[in-house]
Amino acid sequence: MILPKKAGEECNTMSKTKINPMEALLKRSGPPRIAKGQELEATIISLSKKGVMFDIGAKAYAVLGELETKEISTYLPYLKVGSKMKTRVIAPESKEGFPVVSMRKFFQKGKWDILKEKKEKEEEIEVLCGEYGKGGVFIDFMGIRGVIPKIQLAEAFINQPEKLEGQKIKVRILEVDEEKNRLVVSQKAAVLGISQKDLKEKFEKIKEGKKYKARILGVSEFGVFCEVEGVEGLIHISEISWEKVANAAEYVKVGDEIDVVVVEKNVADLKLNLSLKRLQKDPWETIEEKYPKDKEVSGKIVRKEKYGYFVRLEPGIEGLIHVSKLTGSETYEPGQEVKVFIERVNKKSRRMSLFLPQKEKPVTYR
Repeated sequence: MILPKKAGEECNTMSKTKINPMEALLKRSGPPRIAKGQELEATIISLSKKGVMFDIGAKAYAVLGELETKEISTYLPYLKVGSKMKTRVIAPESKEGFPVVSMRKFFQKGKWDILKEKKEKEEEIEVLCGEYGKGGVFIDFMGIRGVIPKIQLAEAFINQPEKLEGQKIKVRILEVDEEKNRLVVSQKAAVLGISQKDLKEKFEKIKEGKKYKARILGVSEFGVFCEVEGVEGLIHISEISWEKVANAAEYVKVGDEIDVVVVEKNVADLKLNLSLKRLQKDPWETIEEKYPKDKEVSGKIVRKEKYGYFVRLEPGIEGLIHVSKLTGSETYEPGQEVKVFIERVNKKSRRMSLFLPQKEKPVTYR
């Protein structure tokens, strides 16, 4: 039962003592009146899963609305008796005789403040895992949607991230940005007790352009996740080989330890951009000397596009037989060997034009 605040002793009207009229008026006026929609600073005086009671300076203590009470259990670890917060009056006086208030502003804004504080203190939070997508495992924290990147999963789940769906787990916060509605967390940091301070020290020791050993943690359609001296890195699919790569899993496997070059350090998120192909010489560096105009060479058909056939002359070097150089009767298949002539090479754009041997050059030949 919610009781009104204890009133002061009433004046004994039978008393013979004379009372100042102004003093009597002030005593009779009591606490200020409150109105629906009014915003008030409230102090929590009672807190449990069943509800919250506030002192808002009114004649009776206020309580949290019924719908929001159902949500309160999620927030209990982050609230305490004596905390002050902004509330909005839903009903100045309910049937039971006490005011009802809303904490919606705290639910919307306060949870971001909690996340920022937890990140600064490197404290763990509990999140609910959802489905696994391209970016990683989606999570929910007090209605805020975030993600655990695949590389930030604990080793037990990195190859089977879908097993986390529906589980509540402890994580540490890597990124939190209210304006961008962005939340990135790490299960691995929570499990291994990885400190951002320690991670930053490791990150600062790594040098761009230097070769390091990298352990393969995972493979995706856009590249290879690695760990270099305790720091997260990515070999983008375009940095695996000088030739076109369709499937990164054909080049590396989880658990492998390989040599990589650090191409770039992302200071904002303490991540590394790595390269495998830059350990080898770029075949386009001497392209003009090796493949001069009109030279006859052998190659293999790689694929057919609407604008012609692509021919691989060597790993990392492909040329195009444009449709304008074809008669229309050609039916080449991938893997088929062909003889071609070099028509034009553009080292800057890394493009090469080819044409097939013929008695007379096409009208379009330049």
